[in-house]
Amino acid sequence: MKLQRKNGRGLRALTVGAVAVSGALVLTACGSDDNTKGGGDNTAAASNIKCDGAGQLLASGSSAQKNAVDAWVQAYTAACKDVQINYKDIGSGGGITEFLQGSTAFAGSDSALKPEEVTESKKVCKGGQGINLPMLGGPIAIGYNVSGVDNLVLDAPTIAKIFDSKIKKWNDPAIKKLNPEANLPATDIQAFHRSDESGTTQNLGKYLGTAAKSDWKYEDEKSWPAKGGQSANGSSGVASQVKQTDGAIGYFELSYATSQSIKTVKVDTGAGAPVEATVDNASKGIAAAKRVGQGKDLALDLDYTTKAEGAYPIILVTYEIACDKGNKAETLDAVKSFLTYTASEDGQKVLTEKGYAPLPTEIAAKVRETVPTLS
Repeated sequence: MKLQRKNGRGLRALTVGAVAVSGALVLTACGSDDNTKGGGDNTAAASNIKCDGAGQLLASGSSAQKNAVDAWVQAYTAACKDVQINYKDIGSGGGITEFLQGSTAFAGSDSALKPEEVTESKKVCKGGQGINLPMLGGPIAIGYNVSGVDNLVLDAPTIAKIFDSKIKKWNDPAIKKLNPEANLPATDIQAFHRSDESGTTQNLGKYLGTAAKSDWKYEDEKSWPAKGGQSANGSSGVASQVKQTDGAIGYFELSYATSQSIKTVKVDTGAGAPVEATVDNASKGIAAAKRVGQGKDLALDLDYTTKAEGAYPIILVTYEIACDKGNKAETLDAVKSFLTYTASEDGQKVLTEKGYAPLPTEIAAKVRETVPTLS
């Protein structure tokens, strides 16, 4: 499965939001130590974070990155004082909508902008357009809660049939075949999906539509396409439902499974052994990504059908979406300062412990080269 197909669809993730509401973080962001606006090269004491800009920075988007953003915000606000960053995790679709309306400085998305969205962005990015800046990667975990089952292997066709309500019992022959040693109960499968528009949903759809073409006939859109199942808002909502429901299965970023001690599926890719959803295994898949964006756009093309040993195939890359030119003057310095930190070595180092995969070296270098050129 590929992160971005030839029709221009990509994946959507990270976001930062408009006002401090439930689920929004208020960040005291970057400013120079002497509280001078536009402090440029001032570097916070005992930190490699260079603070610049002042005022309020609004952003919104993907909930997939929320745990990473929390960590970034904690480090950033410890060093920088003069900017408030309001992060609202409303899903990739919502973040793109707000960015295209001109109400946010940047959006977080697990899917790259579609061609029609790039065209629309030119109305907001005066003299320029919206571009995709990869900022982190990671596995989309398939989490489950089945009493007595601590080790579960599924392949793409079986996952597709489960989420399409074609396999309805945990002791279905297809699941038994993949798990001959497991004591699978006759419990009904409770499949949970996202109720909001989500790049995570779109990336799962890309995986299923590529690795299980015969069993998943839906377009890879941000809205859940299949009938049946149950829905919950955001990755946190799906994870909570799986955690508390016997017989449940759902999809969310690995960090949500880790933080709530939710068991995750190993995926039979056709390699020598089923592959577990881990940061290292996801990194092996992401490392093969190819750049498909032009100019300053860094949209990537991922391989969702890899059979490489130890390469986890259900992966996503989260983008920060900003204008290459035409960013609002009052927020430009703060945007560049914050994104410079998140793409830096220090910013990337915090990701692994949160269940995310840092950007491959070559991609990270390109992002670090591009962010300072935003204007």
